[in-house]
Amino acid sequence: MELIDDDGNLFGAVNVIDALVVLMVGAVVIAGAALVLADDPAPEPEPDTDTTYATLDMGTQPAYVVDAINEGDTYEPDGSSTIRITDVHLTPREDEIGVTLRVELNGEANDDTITYANAPPRLGRTLAIETPRYELSGQIRATGEGDTLAGDTERVVVRDTLDAETATAVTAGDEIRLAGRTVATITDVATYATSAPNQTRVLVETELDTHNERGQPRFGGVPLQRGQSVTLPADEYTIAGQIERVNGELQLGTTATRQVTLRLSEVRADTARTIRPGMTEGHTSEPVAEITDVEVSPSLIIATGEDGSVNVVDHPRNRDVTITAELRVREATTGVQFKGEPLRGGRTVTIDLGTRIIDAEVVSVSG
Repeated sequence: MELIDDDGNLFGAVNVIDALVVLMVGAVVIAGAALVLADDPAPEPEPDTDTTYATLDMGTQPAYVVDAINEGDTYEPDGSSTIRITDVHLTPREDEIGVTLRVELNGEANDDTITYANAPPRLGRTLAIETPRYELSGQIRATGEGDTLAGDTERVVVRDTLDAETATAVTAGDEIRLAGRTVATITDVATYATSAPNQTRVLVETELDTHNERGQPRFGGVPLQRGQSVTLPADEYTIAGQIERVNGELQLGTTATRQVTLRLSEVRADTARTIRPGMTEGHTSEPVAEITDVEVSPSLIIATGEDGSVNVVDHPRNRDVTITAELRVREATTGVQFKGEPLRGGRTVTIDLGTRIIDAEVVSVSG
């Protein structure tokens, strides 16, 4: 019998094409059954993840960006890493706002650290945070445990010189606020006259919201220590002065009255005549300074006579004025202070007598 006859039938019974179709269908059925009955491959194990915390210095940012930053903001740089803001610390830095963040970093566990965005969170590394509202980046300053920025409230005394009108606006209880957050509170104020009629020296005791970096409290990007510059932008004024004291009160010591001898040298006679006993600075019931006695004598000059002789004679116009005054002082552990400055012989004190401001040299302090 022929394998395929003249009609195209296989063994004279089955059409060749029909046979091929049946074979193909059978192969598909067998393959499908094998796929269904085969065991599922074991899933690849998920990598172990861990969490650490870091402090990011974001530098200075404009107010409109700072307004958008909030605790809880998150960002995923890749499928295995996540950053979440857990604490926000703001400080004034010149005309902008300094931003320091505490963040939670989640990534693949790697020995005693984690891999965040393909690298360990090393000190100095720059990390980005991108949200639908803002995009910024900063450097890692510290890592470790804890979701809040280590810090506390620190008391400092800041000195500045303001115009007289602005100085009257500085009041105890004023708050320094940045992006709706209180970063400092003025707790006490003392103002003193200066030799310039329109300038007032201001001492403010301030509670600062600080954060610690390398074990030292910082505010405004600088460590808190005497002589450092600090900016405090309130609603009606800005204090840009220097730190006089850290962890000390403005009114340190007890109030007392000291009798002080002062001298003005070589002032014009008409000026000398305007300084009289009974003149005061401050409220008459409790004056800061009160003049009790005034002695005026001609200033001495050295003149050469027609015969070449050298003589000491009275100046025709200038006078020396010796003043006895009662000054209200503070007796501190570091010595007697007047208007926040040490009171001792040889120093110059400024007294505002209303009609005239005098700068006099301290000759002696009694009591």
